Amino acid sequence: MARSTYDTDLDRNPANFQPLTPLGYLERAAGVFPGHTAIVHGALRRSYAEFYARTRRLASALARHGIQRGDTVAVLLANTPACLECHYAVPMTQGVLNTLNTRLDAAIIAFSLDHAEARVVITDREFSKTMKEALALCKVKPLVIDYDDPEYAGPGERLGEIEYEDFVASGDPDFIWAMPDDEWDAICLNYTSGTTGDPKGVVYHHRGAYLLAMGNIVTCGMRQHPVYLWTLPMFHCNGWCFPWTVSIVAGTHVCLRQVRAAAMFEAIATHKVTHMCGAPIVMATLLNATAAEKKTLPHVVEFVTAAAPPPEAVLAAMKQAGFNVTHVYGLTEVYGPAVVNEWHADWDALPLNDQAAKKARQGVRYPVLEGLDVRDPETMIPVARDGATLGEVMMRGNVVMKGYLKNRASTAAAFAGGWFHTGDLGVMYPDGYVQLKDRSKDIIISGGENISSIEVEDALYKHPAVAAAAVVAKADDKWGETPCAFIELKPGASATADELTQWCRQNLAGYKVPRHIVFAEIPKTSTGKIQKFRLREMAKGV
Repeated sequence: MARSTYDTDLDRNPANFQPLTPLGYLERAAGVFPGHTAIVHGALRRSYAEFYARTRRLASALARHGIQRGDTVAVLLANTPACLECHYAVPMTQGVLNTLNTRLDAAIIAFSLDHAEARVVITDREFSKTMKEALALCKVKPLVIDYDDPEYAGPGERLGEIEYEDFVASGDPDFIWAMPDDEWDAICLNYTSGTTGDPKGVVYHHRGAYLLAMGNIVTCGMRQHPVYLWTLPMFHCNGWCFPWTVSIVAGTHVCLRQVRAAAMFEAIATHKVTHMCGAPIVMATLLNATAAEKKTLPHVVEFVTAAAPPPEAVLAAMKQAGFNVTHVYGLTEVYGPAVVNEWHADWDALPLNDQAAKKARQGVRYPVLEGLDVRDPETMIPVARDGATLGEVMMRGNVVMKGYLKNRASTAAAFAGGWFHTGDLGVMYPDGYVQLKDRSKDIIISGGENISSIEVEDALYKHPAVAAAAVVAKADDKWGETPCAFIELKPGASATADELTQWCRQNLAGYKVPRHIVFAEIPKTSTGKIQKFRLREMAKGV
């Protein structure tokens, strides 16, 4: 690269260049608003000064144990203050935080501990049975620290050498933590949730975490001192980076161990919650709450949801209940959400059908994502912006992962052609909005015609008795593949297979109508994503 006139004697130095890291967000909040409440958990209240001091203590204790650049600290924790503290303390040592999915089985957790070469494990007593089995299976021998949450009164045992509070107390509250050597240094490790049955270790860097956390502020319209309710698991993409986001505006984290309707409404009413995130199942839990569980909301609550676009009926019900829903789209590989359905005020004047079509789109890139496109995965040529030509959704920018840990082949495939390949098929509209049509492996090819499982699911969701729908391909001697639909009905509702078939015939082309309809519980990951690989296996027996 040729040097310009402006490069002469104008070099980077500590005065004009510092590595971007979200760790500074907490330091600033503690300095500017030391007395403001940072964390609420049951009867516990912690100020920002206390939050910062505890993270420094924990970082100090970890450093004394030998944790340094590139060492993995794994945690199996619920949405608790300890998990928030780990999001700062571990990277303060230049270590890497691995938040483990609390609903995984022992074998997968053991695999993760070995693959990440975990040196320390912090485990909640609630999950001690699974962790005990995992520790017996894995080859690594980490220091095990038990977290005994006062808000948990269920079964469990201590597995480790020391309890979390004692470990934190052993550290120095004035510990001088280390900035990353490079903003490209790893900050977190997240294993993909297993919707394909093939989890991979996704590596985040400090720069990406800094930027996505800031992007959340813009996307969610967060002003100073928001109150954020933890209904999204912190283990999922590091809670979409909200453990760092909330510190930017000195907000309050309201921790919640379990997502239950009564607990959510109580927290919203008591603490005047302003923001929350979650999968569609969280919305369903709120909407299906009993009259006794519901509380009058203090104001409109901003609710950010991912996965499939919420059906129009769900959006209307959420609005009536006091929630303003923003739909986002992303993947573990892009730190959580990186695309948002930005709504235009003039769309409010459109006919309802046209509004629904706009809301069904995933949207446009986050301000901190540099590129979003739909391209032919073979030629890498962008598809026509006609809302019809199918291609693969691709992204590029600083909020894309470093890559997959110890998996060069998968990393190279994911970044082929200089773009991150999401594996999602979609279309691009003339206004630059993207709409997903399916996962590449979920397109159903029937008699040579492509059928989008999402389109069939959308039709089924419009039926008033349907709570959840998932459509996969089933082998067929004549057509090659035909759609097979799995259905969960709303509580107290009823519908027959024939009724749903007739409904689909009224709303879909004939070849898209499911040939098989199965009423069954739909298998999902802990974050609410439907596990279609399991449904494909189930469909073989239909």
